[in-house]
Amino acid sequence: MGQNFIPDTVNQTLLFPPSLHDWLPEGHLARFLLDVVSALDLSAIYASYQEKDGRGQAAYAPEMIVRLLLYGYANGVYSSRKIEKRTYEDLAFRFLSGDQHPDHATLAEFRKRHLDALAGLFNQALLLCAEAGLVKLGHVSIDGTKIKANASKHKAMSYKRMNETEARLDQEVKALMAAAEKTDAEEDAQHGKDRRGDELPEELQRRESRLQKIREAKKALEQAAKEQAELKRTETEQKLAEREEEQQRTGKKKRGRKPEPCDPEQVRPDDTAQRNFTDPESRIMPDGGNKGAFVQGYNAQIAVDSASQVIVAAEVTQETNDKKQLVPMITQIAINLDQKPEKVSADTGYFSEASVTDESVKNVDLYVATGRDKHSDMMETSSDPPPADASPKEAMRSKLRSKAGRAVYKMRKAIVEPVFGQIKEQRGFRRFSLRGKQNVSREWKLVCAVSNLLKLFRAGGVLEMA
Repeated sequence: MGQNFIPDTVNQTLLFPPSLHDWLPEGHLARFLLDVVSALDLSAIYASYQEKDGRGQAAYAPEMIVRLLLYGYANGVYSSRKIEKRTYEDLAFRFLSGDQHPDHATLAEFRKRHLDALAGLFNQALLLCAEAGLVKLGHVSIDGTKIKANASKHKAMSYKRMNETEARLDQEVKALMAAAEKTDAEEDAQHGKDRRGDELPEELQRRESRLQKIREAKKALEQAAKEQAELKRTETEQKLAEREEEQQRTGKKKRGRKPEPCDPEQVRPDDTAQRNFTDPESRIMPDGGNKGAFVQGYNAQIAVDSASQVIVAAEVTQETNDKKQLVPMITQIAINLDQKPEKVSADTGYFSEASVTDESVKNVDLYVATGRDKHSDMMETSSDPPPADASPKEAMRSKLRSKAGRAVYKMRKAIVEPVFGQIKEQRGFRRFSLRGKQNVSREWKLVCAVSNLLKLFRAGGVLEMA
């Protein structure tokens, strides 16, 4: 019986040059990004090349590198080496690169050099989503997640251990110096003083460099403690002034212990205060996903619109909790979109009376949990309004116990938490590639920009090319 196969053409010489646009099907993400990047404003990147005289080796087109980076982040490929490899092995990467193959050093240097401009793509992607009708600002949910720094928590040292290690290393360095001097004296006596002999022993160099790093870290912790104490003193002085004003207004002595301002010059860091030697701006933080575990990292914040789960604000903080993040995130939403959201929900970590009564959020309908209620308490509802003299906490608690308040707040998890899942689980972004708060903040905005572009792509967003 005869055989009938489609011819195997792996060795067939093409008679005409192939078209890159024949490589991918219509509706592919790579085609979408090709159109999107051509519509983005990359003038900040191109401007940096105009400063040169045009001589020397030609650079790769910035638009092409941006396409590769965005597609890489969209598919969980963050390593410049892996992106370089994909330009040879992956059809979509090869399509976006125009069958060019920038090496990993070029990709890494481009990302580092233009990180500020790449972070700025977040605002552009957000506006594209808004123009496509994906942003309504009817209900926005805010949350944070801990993301590992590009540093090991084992490279951190506490202030107490720094003091102990500094004293030990100081003694070791002195002992090594004395031994070196003794050896020099013996060699001078034996060989004369013509020998140069000014090279420090390797062991001494290592101890001296470690001692220097520890002293620098100690100084940084002491400075941070001083700045924190100065801030607390300002707050205490303000409370004292408010206390005095209230006493004069009411004619009654205020009950309770009178706050006492501290002297910043006398403050020292807690023994448990830590600093990492690899990324000093990262912090030891509790890992919310693993109870009792800690990570060396940053607290990454997002505000997500309920309409299509578009991220409308993104930031990174060194704070281990979210208590001070509510107002800054709402403020950033207003800056990004020239409009505040109607409703904002957040978990108990964001609640403070100062935040929910801040003047800048008075026109925002807030739903911020005041504590972790037991399951039986969460089933209770109340239609009674809070008493006239209720504190902000009592008023918020009463609001969340109402039927309407409960209906709004129960949507919080469904709005924001899936976005974290998509970023961390689907696209595997669990560790920053860069170091330092400013750099990781920019990298986080690039990650969030890609998240929004994927929302636009899956919603069938249509762009009008200029």
